[in-house]
Amino acid sequence: MQDAGRQYRAFALLGVVMVLWAGNSIVGRAVRLDVPPLTLAWVRWAGASLIVLPLAWRSLRRDWPTIRQNWMPVLLLGLLGVAAFNSLLYSGLRYTTATNALLLQAAVPAVVVVLDRLFFAVRSPLVQNIGVAASIVGVAAIVFEGDPARALTLHFGLGDLLVLASVVVWALYTVLLRLRPKISPISFVAATFIVGAVVLAPFAARDWLSGDRIVWGPGVLAAFAYVCVLPSIVAYFMFNHATQVVGAARAGLAITLMPIFGALLSAALLGEKLHSYHFAGMAMILAGIALSVMAMRRQAGAGAGGTPPLGESA
Repeated sequence: MQDAGRQYRAFALLGVVMVLWAGNSIVGRAVRLDVPPLTLAWVRWAGASLIVLPLAWRSLRRDWPTIRQNWMPVLLLGLLGVAAFNSLLYSGLRYTTATNALLLQAAVPAVVVVLDRLFFAVRSPLVQNIGVAASIVGVAAIVFEGDPARALTLHFGLGDLLVLASVVVWALYTVLLRLRPKISPISFVAATFIVGAVVLAPFAARDWLSGDRIVWGPGVLAAFAYVCVLPSIVAYFMFNHATQVVGAARAGLAITLMPIFGALLSAALLGEKLHSYHFAGMAMILAGIALSVMAMRRQAGAGAGGTPPLGESA
C-alpha cells in the first residue's frame, strides 16, 4: 500500500513536469525570431548550472570519486538529455509550430518501449503495446495533417524531422537513466547540466560570430528566466526521481500528457490554430493512454512487477 502511494505521488510529479515542459516548447516557439536555438539551449543550461552549482557543491565533492569512476554514463546522459535533446527541439521550433512539436512528442512512449526491449529486454503487456500503437497513429495523423496521401509520400517538414529526432534522443535518455551512478540526485543533475552547458558553448559562440544575435527585450529576459529554472532545475529533479520510482516505460507514458496540455496552451497563448487532424491525433493519443493505464492496472491486480525500476533489469 505504501509502495502504491509512492507511485501515485511519482505520477503526480510527472504531471507537473509535463506542464512545465509544455511551457518550455511554447517559450521556445515564442522567442524563435529573437534567440538562436542553440544559444537558447546554452543559456538555459548555463543559467541552470549557475543556479544549481552552489546548492550542489558539497554533494558534488562527496560524490566526485563515484562520478569520476562512472564518467562515461554521466557524460552520455548529459549529452543526450541536456545538450542534444534541447538543441534539436529548439531548432525544430524555428520551422514548426509549438502545437505540432508538442503533439509529436507523444511518440516518446513508443520509442521508450522499443528501446527498453532492445537494450534491457523489458517486456510490455499486449494491451500497453496496443495503447502505444494508438498513440503512434495519433502522431501520424498530426505529422501528415490527416492526409493519407502525404503518408504515402513520406513527406516531413524540417521542423517535424528535428522534433522527431529530439523524441528519439529523449526516449534514449529515459531508458538509459537506469545506468546513472549511485550518487545524490542533486549531484547527478548538476553534473549533467554542466556537461550540457560545456558542450553547447562552442555552438552558441558560433551563433554569435556568425552574426545570429539575441534581440534583447523584456520577453526574452522572461523566457530566459523561465527556461533556466522551471523546465530545467525543477522539472529535471522531479522527472529523474519519478523515473526511478515508476520505471522508464511508465515515465515515458506520462509524456503523452504533455502534448495535450501544450496544444491547448499554444492555442490560448500563441494563437496557433487547432485543425481537425490535431483533434483526431489527440483522441488517438488519449486512447493510447487509456489502454496503457488499463494494462498497468491489470498488472497491479495480478501482482506483476511490470517495468522494473531503474537499476534493475527484467
